[in-house]
Amino acid sequence: MEATRLFNNVGLLPIATSPTPATLFSSFSQGQPSLVVSKACLSTGGMKLAEPNPIIRRSGNYKPTMWDFEYIQSVNNDYTGEKYMKRFNELKKEMKNMMVEGSQELEKLELIDNLQRLGMSYHFKNEIMQILRRIHRSAATGDSLYDTALKFRLLRQHGFDISQDIFNDFKDENDNLKQSICNDTKGLLQLYEASYLSTDNETTLKNATKFIVAHLKNYADNQYCATDDNNLMVELVLHALELPRHWMMPRLETGWYISIYERMSDANPLLLELAKLDFNIVQATHQEDLRILSRWWKNTCLAEKLPFSRDRLVENLFWAVGTTFEPQHSFYRRMISKVIVFIAIIDDIYDVYGTLDELEVFTDAIERWDTKVMEELPEYMKVCYLALFNIINEVAYEVLKEHGINVLPYLAKSWADLCKSYLREARWYYNGYKPTLKEYMDNAWISIAVPMVLVHALFLVSDSITKEAVESLNNYPDIIRWSATIFRFADDLGTSSDELKRGDVPKSIQCYMNEKGAFEDEAREHIRILIKGTWELMNTTQKENSLFSETFVGIAKNIARTAQCMYLNGDGHGIQNTDVKSSISKILFDPISIPNVSLIPK
Repeated sequence: MEATRLFNNVGLLPIATSPTPATLFSSFSQGQPSLVVSKACLSTGGMKLAEPNPIIRRSGNYKPTMWDFEYIQSVNNDYTGEKYMKRFNELKKEMKNMMVEGSQELEKLELIDNLQRLGMSYHFKNEIMQILRRIHRSAATGDSLYDTALKFRLLRQHGFDISQDIFNDFKDENDNLKQSICNDTKGLLQLYEASYLSTDNETTLKNATKFIVAHLKNYADNQYCATDDNNLMVELVLHALELPRHWMMPRLETGWYISIYERMSDANPLLLELAKLDFNIVQATHQEDLRILSRWWKNTCLAEKLPFSRDRLVENLFWAVGTTFEPQHSFYRRMISKVIVFIAIIDDIYDVYGTLDELEVFTDAIERWDTKVMEELPEYMKVCYLALFNIINEVAYEVLKEHGINVLPYLAKSWADLCKSYLREARWYYNGYKPTLKEYMDNAWISIAVPMVLVHALFLVSDSITKEAVESLNNYPDIIRWSATIFRFADDLGTSSDELKRGDVPKSIQCYMNEKGAFEDEAREHIRILIKGTWELMNTTQKENSLFSETFVGIAKNIARTAQCMYLNGDGHGIQNTDVKSSISKILFDPISIPNVSLIPK
């Protein structure tokens, strides 16, 4: 396949078998004790040993967090109150009745699409699947391009087998899209969104994208109509061209679309009120997650003990919300946020603060996963190591308690793999080595930390875990590989310039420039093409997936989506740009105004 050959050239195909957990972590069978970090701050007892040769350490020059402890603890909306929940449940019941009433196929598809885009489809999973099953049984080309593309996209999103041949009526004798559809902006926009669900061998959809983009850009550039409906269409087009829906972080899309939907002349008032209530109720859950995490973070004292590292607790929860926002996954969000905290700390140790000798010792300590090795570490690494050791053991304990499976070898292996990939990059940096793009990507999809996060996620969200799924983690299955690859490319597009300034190895953009003698703009465009190709591989993998739960597959896709939003306009995590600050505030802190809220009976 064309995409497979393309990605083989940059090292994006499966790597050789990794050592087994038993080989890497024999200490687990020896009953090593687990230590518990006290809520009191870790301390060296006030004694400082002078270093005979002071080490000159680099700095990331990170700014303090934008949200302090007192502010986070004070944040609260009252949308979990009884009167709001009563009103929400009434509206939800009305919506379910509306979904089973007899209406035209297109109306049902549009309702499903709006429920999904407004962030409420999780309340109506059974009703949505019943409707789509009936539609799938007689799936045929619709009356228009818009109908057909909407049907294709929704069926494919929900796992139904539907062929790209459904678009044959809109192609000419040369297998290209007919010129007659060029002025159908609504249809083209729907086909544009559908094209991003193509697999790596579906040429009709892949080839259609450039054609559609050209016409949508032309429409947006030449639209001067003053009517609100026209303005809304321009906004929808520009929003899609910035990032297609299939690549968007779901919660960000919901916040944005509510503001668009309420301006539509045909907006359903019941649906709009339900969406706003749900958004605020879910936000209240996220705020409680954040308050709990903030107290934990303060009690660790890690921000004070390791001041060289990024203090980004709110951003860490935002990542977790990006992967799955539903209220029932609070425990997952809290645990995975704690895990993400240590990614930033350890990444900063390898990229900025640690010496190469220290990094060698720390990597060995992570591989051995044994508190006895702590005495070999410098003081700042002891703090990090013991705190990490306790958090990961806590995750393993929760899984053991819930599922009766000892997953500690798999969790620890994922951290060992991550630190070994960090160490490889550190060696490249200290030796002044410039890797090829293939060399870089063979390592970088691990060093982006997504495989480690997804290993933890699998055990935290799966109701049942099969032996086959667990064993697949030894080599990281494709669903993890492609998610990590997209994240790495998005990260490089957003952060590589800043990281090179403070001292780091060349990223994918620079590797391509060095290898091909290309200009930076050319390299960036090449990386964007690789992102699209990787999404096609992700779509193929999802279609063929049988090992993992729907929730886990959603998390694997959503972490890539969140990365594309976080790094769309630069480093939204480390540098804290204003776009990301605004996005985080809208999702975590600012409830949506509901004008008729005073009319809700108490």
